[in-house]
Amino acid sequence: MAAQTPHDRITRDDLESKLRELEGEAQSQVESVRPTLIAVGAGAVALLLLTAFLLGTRKGRKRSTVVEIRRV
Repeated sequence: MAAQTPHDRITRDDLESKLRELEGEAQSQVESVRPTLIAVGAGAVALLLLTAFLLGTRKGRKRSTVVEIRRV
């Protein structure tokens, strides 16, 4: 980048081009990380569901009543 002298003015086109450049860089970074984020998110959801299932079955066993029927 060239150093600007006090007489150089920043124009609207300069700002737009710089923002478009930054946007392009950000989108390329997001596109490269997206598959990893999807995999991590899916793993987290699976772990959460497994934990909820295991805690639910444990609680169900803990609270279940055993009824014993005897014939006389």
